[in-house]
Amino acid sequence: MATSKLQALWNHPAGPKTIHFWAPTFKWGISIANIADFQKPPENISYLQQIAVTCTGMIWCRCSTVITPKNWNLFSVNVAMAATGIYQLSRKIKYDYCVTEGEAAAENE
Repeated sequence: MATSKLQALWNHPAGPKTIHFWAPTFKWGISIANIADFQKPPENISYLQQIAVTCTGMIWCRCSTVITPKNWNLFSVNVAMAATGIYQLSRKIKYDYCVTEGEAAAENE
């Protein structure tokens, strides 16, 4: 039974023999790097970079569901990209507009 499932995955139109598998698989590196940046101080977060990550994730989530073959690996990586981008943007906005100077100094100590 496991062999037939592996063979079905191998022969799938978005399986490991195609770019439809490998491109989103390597794209996970962007999401993992963004998760690693959760420890980064908010003042070092780039608005432009996080807007690009968020928009890319949202746009390609939609595209991954309307293309043939449906590529759930592409969908899931783009959900992760959008989610991590939104989280990083919220950290940056909170830091820039909601944190007072005294709180910022206390955080840096």
